Amino acid sequence: MFSTLKKVFSTTALAAVITASPLALADYSEHPEAKAFIAKMVNEYGLSEKEVVRILKDANKQQSILDAIARPAEKTKPWFEYRNIFLGESRITQGVEFWAENADTLAKASKEFGVPEQIIVAIIGVETRYGRHAGSYRVIDALTTLGFDYPPRSTFFAKELENFLLLTTEQKQNPLALKGSYAGAMGYGQFMPSSYRAYAVDFDGDKKADIWNNPKDAIGSVANYFRAHKWQTGEPVMVRARIAEGYDESILDSRSRPSLTATEVAAKGFTPVDVEIPGDTKVMPIAYDGEKGKEYWLGYDNFYVITRYNRSHMYARAVWELSEEILYRHNSPAPASVATP
Repeated sequence: MFSTLKKVFSTTALAAVITASPLALADYSEHPEAKAFIAKMVNEYGLSEKEVVRILKDANKQQSILDAIARPAEKTKPWFEYRNIFLGESRITQGVEFWAENADTLAKASKEFGVPEQIIVAIIGVETRYGRHAGSYRVIDALTTLGFDYPPRSTFFAKELENFLLLTTEQKQNPLALKGSYAGAMGYGQFMPSSYRAYAVDFDGDKKADIWNNPKDAIGSVANYFRAHKWQTGEPVMVRARIAEGYDESILDSRSRPSLTATEVAAKGFTPVDVEIPGDTKVMPIAYDGEKGKEYWLGYDNFYVITRYNRSHMYARAVWELSEEILYRHNSPAPASVATP
């Protein structure tokens, strides 16, 4: 792959679409950290210094991006409020419609990658309302703003900026035109550039992995992402739990893959409600702020896999609950029409 990237940008083609923005709030080509970044793109990947500089010059610093990343819903809302964002009637109905419109592709993806159709649909539903809201920020603005002017995660976003320039080179896309979320995520499934390059697939055979505009590629790419992160076909996601007096709070809400068995978790005060779990099954106890107080759940390995898409436990539960609602509606027979006498 890198041998291809060693070829310099097509200066004529790229110059035709890259112009300096009169609205730029920062010249990122002059940022103190830009020199090292530019040198890396040139020396390691063979990109044209002139064109990388032109791209950075056109990028705009966006205060609204910095404001948004400082207050994500996962950190500012309790579960009972957060769930209402994603479990509304319209999102469920639209999910059933998306499934019907893409039934063959979803069935193919589920068979090939081992991921349930409803989980694929729910991810796309939570991320972009099935492609309706894929983001209004220029990706270049998001990644430069966060990569150069957001110290808490600048290393991560600078690496994503690097991958974005490589991605747009590989895909022959205009890096100044693509839009996404305030964090630089793109397309139906909101892949970050590194995830796009690693997991996006051409699922319709047109020789291009396009998750910006092609729902077939998006479906296949989401399924491929889950398989790559070790989704266990046919296994559950989470189950309600009860707590015993003196339960061990220290094992709640782990961000790691489940490492304790159901037997070990039970000894620490967490047992499933209404189901039996084999004693050697790995689970993680999780707490949520419900309307009537704390709720306790046990997350299986597949729950952890959902958090590879977004680390928030509230996000993972929202995806799972939406998937269950969509599955129920999808499988429910349509009401029979009433004949007019």
